[in-house]
Amino acid sequence: MSTTTASLYTSELISSLEESATLAISKKVRELKAEGRDVIGLTLGEPDFDTPSHIREAAKQALDDGYTHYPPVAGLNELREAIAAKLQRDNGLSYTAANVMVSTGAKQSLYNVVQCLVNPGDEVIIPAPFWVSYSAMVHIARAKLVQIDTGIDSAYKMSAGQLEAAITPNTRLLMMSTPSNPTGSMYSRADLAALVEVLERHPQVYVICDEIYELLTYGQEHVSLASFASIKDRVITVNGFSKGFAMTGWRLGYIAAAEPIIDVCEKLQGQITSGANAFAMKGAISALTGDMQPSEDMRLAFLERRNLLYDQLRAIDGVEVIMPDGAFYFYPDMKAFLGKKAPDGTVINTTDALCLYLIDEVGLALVPGEAFGTKSHVRISYAYAPAVLSDAVQRLATGLGRLTD
Repeated sequence: MSTTTASLYTSELISSLEESATLAISKKVRELKAEGRDVIGLTLGEPDFDTPSHIREAAKQALDDGYTHYPPVAGLNELREAIAAKLQRDNGLSYTAANVMVSTGAKQSLYNVVQCLVNPGDEVIIPAPFWVSYSAMVHIARAKLVQIDTGIDSAYKMSAGQLEAAITPNTRLLMMSTPSNPTGSMYSRADLAALVEVLERHPQVYVICDEIYELLTYGQEHVSLASFASIKDRVITVNGFSKGFAMTGWRLGYIAAAEPIIDVCEKLQGQITSGANAFAMKGAISALTGDMQPSEDMRLAFLERRNLLYDQLRAIDGVEVIMPDGAFYFYPDMKAFLGKKAPDGTVINTTDALCLYLIDEVGLALVPGEAFGTKSHVRISYAYAPAVLSDAVQRLATGLGRLTD
């Protein structure tokens, strides 16, 4: 007797959607390690610290107190109030709980906003390099991605002139981040003021400003785009708890925006996930209102790693790199190595090929720049112990040194 397995019929949308590059490569690293391979993966944007104890204890207490039932779709009001207070205290933003909505991670927050504000055919401007999921969210919305290319000479920041040139009557949304993933670059107050002057002339354009790395900055002032009063009602600030509080597994993010935007996002979320985890939100309240020293200790650890890795990367001939102002990534330009040959004769024409070569040749996993909208870069996360980073850079130097013209 023979059996036949029917092929899975999938929607055109899901068939056309690319897998997240960072998650795909991290999955490959886990698989190789399970096979016994010696592989270092500098791929995940995840702090290698545990969630601070006072946050964990608050969640444990919430479980004992019965926070195990459906919460409001927009989040526990106590948390929304705590977020509004944080935004006033840290960012100079006057909001109430009605201007805040909590989701299961900042990624869902971003998705909610894109789906609620963008129609098929609308144009969405994104400066590149950009976080891998931005473009996927635009694709899912059937909108048109308008990419603004930036480079190392501008510290990977778009200029006001570039933004002005990209806007058309069909532009609906601008998506940007500061500090940036993958570059670690930050927009200064003057940088943002120049962009605001452009946006003031185009009232149809809304802006998502992703500030998830706000607590991980190294000397430069973090400025929220929504602090510019003239465009505040068109700015959706996205933030969360994963990076600054080492709460990646808690899956909590939020938006702050004008009430009509909150209302439509709540409508969508009510049909998708409903409210976020109830007892996790009680932990998040403790994160915002409790001891901030663990977050500061983590920031200082990342600062030390940044400085260590910067010096080591600069020592590799051909690697072009700038010092990031925030987050925990380097985004070196590797164009000097494209077109070279691996020891087996394979020509390395793309950073996809370069990253595959580094995994096979020296057991080092990085994320190729194609995933972030550029052609000659790789992303290196320094959310790892200094000894791991030093080993990784040595592997990188060895692997690159084996490439020939």
